[in-house]
Amino acid sequence: MIVALSIRSFVLIDSLDLEAQTGFTALTGETGAGKSIILDALGLALGGPANRKQVRTGADRASISVEFELNQDHAVWALLRHHDIEVSNEDTLILRRIIQRSGPSRAFLNEQPVSTALLSEIGEALVEIHGQHAASGLMRPSSHRAMLDSFGGHIEYVKACASLWHAFEAARDHRQALEAAAKSAHERRDWLSFAVEDLSKLAPEAGECEALVAQRGVLLQSERITETIEEAHDALRDKALDESLSKAARATDRILHIQGLEALDANILVAAKQAAEAVERTLIELAEAQEAVRGLLQFGGHDSNSLESVEGRLFALRAAARKYDCTPELLAEVLERHCADLALCNSDTEALEYAKQAETAARAAWAEVAQKLTEVRHKTAARLETTIMRELKPLHLGRVQVQVGFIPISEDESGAKGLERVEFQVETNPGAGFGPLKAIASGGELARFSLALKCALSTAGGAGTLIFDEADQGVGGAVAAAIGERLGGLAKARQVFAITHSPQVASSAQRQWRVMKAPTQKGQLITHVAQLDDGQRLEEIARMLSGSSITDEARAAASKLLEAA
Repeated sequence: MIVALSIRSFVLIDSLDLEAQTGFTALTGETGAGKSIILDALGLALGGPANRKQVRTGADRASISVEFELNQDHAVWALLRHHDIEVSNEDTLILRRIIQRSGPSRAFLNEQPVSTALLSEIGEALVEIHGQHAASGLMRPSSHRAMLDSFGGHIEYVKACASLWHAFEAARDHRQALEAAAKSAHERRDWLSFAVEDLSKLAPEAGECEALVAQRGVLLQSERITETIEEAHDALRDKALDESLSKAARATDRILHIQGLEALDANILVAAKQAAEAVERTLIELAEAQEAVRGLLQFGGHDSNSLESVEGRLFALRAAARKYDCTPELLAEVLERHCADLALCNSDTEALEYAKQAETAARAAWAEVAQKLTEVRHKTAARLETTIMRELKPLHLGRVQVQVGFIPISEDESGAKGLERVEFQVETNPGAGFGPLKAIASGGELARFSLALKCALSTAGGAGTLIFDEADQGVGGAVAAAIGERLGGLAKARQVFAITHSPQVASSAQRQWRVMKAPTQKGQLITHVAQLDDGQRLEEIARMLSGSSITDEARAAASKLLEAA
């Protein structure tokens, strides 16, 4: 509901701040005082079209803000999340519109810039304005089906219909995809046959190429290892090396046996012994080295045939990958896919037949629920027509006949919402035939019809704030009292505002605002709004009864109206 409205520099309004409450509030005042200006300002804040001429003379810009207090589960919060607007559902919601005398208009939601289109979408979910020339969504045929379903409590049928339709669409898309694959396969039958035969001979395996690359690396290393071991073995097998060491050993041994060696020099014998021992050790270590290298020979068994085989396989896989435009790792998958495609073109596969059966079953399930939805809609339509007609008579619209029209839609159009469109239609004069609601040409009649329709659909949801602009135009007495009674009834569940010239309507309200126009010190006219207390309200209703000269009789009549409300 609206909790506050702030208007600055808009047409005849200089500065206006209003606080609103629940229930029914009547806006009254003399003709031309500015009641419609307030409504226009509110419409702008809700995303309506802007005009630079609406900026008050002498001001650079006009600003209108409207603050809403909403339940935490209100649909608007989900709408804002859908548009990535970061607003907490624990906050109030403030819609603001700025019109600049030079430059584009701007729209804000809780001080975040938004598009006018989004502001309008949000505003439509929050407020319904029923005027003499437009009656909000009630007059749009596109909204009538949802209204009928809400009135009849068809929500579960509608949900089931939507769910089954989407399931049918999924089944249909799956069948079409299989058929397209089969058609494509038929067109490629010869090529597929060749590809399957070719790849089957190659018999690629998943992960094979990677394993072959690793094996080839090992085989290449094996070749290098074998060559190195053989080189070391050949070097240690050199007979000249053995002979040289043996000759050196014999020579150092003879030195030790020379007579008189000790007499020549005491140290020469020690040195000779060390030399002989070193050569002897070398001969022993050479033998050990030769034995160790011979032991390595068992690890150097390189198989050149294996390397050639691995490299040949890799070459074949890579050549096939180039032929079939894929990586070698995907060859097995390509073969599997081509086999499946070839199977599709060779026969109607079980998968395709199953898909057709699933589609048929899904469509039958949807059609059954859609038909049931149509049946309950027709039953609800008769009940709604009776309800609307009952509301029209007290509003002096008894000659207007109402029917809920059903327009069948084609197979291509039918879907989540059922088998038909719905449109509320009227016959304004007997025998004239039924037509759309816009056939009600009179502005006052349109506003009253909108009120009747809203009362009939009072249980069918909708915006939490309703605004009626002169629904009492051209009527008085009992009809005006009936209008006031219905506005009061709507206000039990919603916030209702009504711009009215009727004392019967005004007296039915829980509170009353008076719109007045007065000159400033500079002689300019500006619009003011005052919330009336009980005494002021009595005087205002008396003025509405008697005109500018308020009589005691008018006050007494006003008192009776207020007491009866």
